Amino acid sequence: MQLSGFNGTIALVTGAGGGIGEALVKQLRDSGCIVVATDVTAPIFVDNKVADAATSAKAEAPPVYAMALDVTDSKAVDALVAKVEQEIGPIGFGINVAGILQVGTVDTIDDDSWRRTFAVNADGVFYVSRALARVMSPRRRGAMVTVGSNAAGIPRHAMAAYAASKAACAMFMRCLGLELAPLGIRCNSVAPGSTLTSMQTSMWEDTKGEQRVIQGLPEVYKTGIPLGKLARPEDIANAVMFLLSDQAGHIVMDDLYVDGGATLRA
Repeated sequence: MQLSGFNGTIALVTGAGGGIGEALVKQLRDSGCIVVATDVTAPIFVDNKVADAATSAKAEAPPVYAMALDVTDSKAVDALVAKVEQEIGPIGFGINVAGILQVGTVDTIDDDSWRRTFAVNADGVFYVSRALARVMSPRRRGAMVTVGSNAAGIPRHAMAAYAASKAACAMFMRCLGLELAPLGIRCNSVAPGSTLTSMQTSMWEDTKGEQRVIQGLPEVYKTGIPLGKLARPEDIANAVMFLLSDQAGHIVMDDLYVDGGATLRA
């Protein structure tokens, strides 16, 4: 089955500078979307296209516009959405990928670290989604997907700030979906498990980190991954693409876990 509904659609992606966001930008572009790729520092592009060999060979690929955006700044978010709408066109897809990880037990997390984690992981999703809801609602069409975490649904040792912020984000997307569904706007979430990104590898002590995650870490009450492998950024991007597509046209308020079975839930 070929996913459809992308050709010519303008897609706004946050956290596009690497990992899942970068993989998603490439898939959206290759599917025919005009992509607005944002991060705190504008992602690196060549000739308005994602900078890689495959793109260089695809002169016919739609443009990818790289823009700097701090999702914790609500005024900056509103300004960027307005700029895209005025200068590029109506935004049809919005994908929240920007996120940060704060590791530490509750007694060691300081106020600033807690607030910063929520500012990016929860406030940022609210600001971007609110701005998109305001422009999509009059058109009565559109789709939004937020990349959360399976940590939103299962306790994680020394990850209280991260897990709590992702849990808030997951419920926000369900409430947003409930409000916007009557307007034909679909809102869903994807909850990745351990994925081979810099966020994941930053927690590893040595080269055996990947295998330990796959096998499980009983000392911190973390189950292993039944599928026997970490996700790749493309695996998560694939799930996002499905939820954006016409083929997911009757799916709303869902939180799709993509974690190789790690949380032992459906």
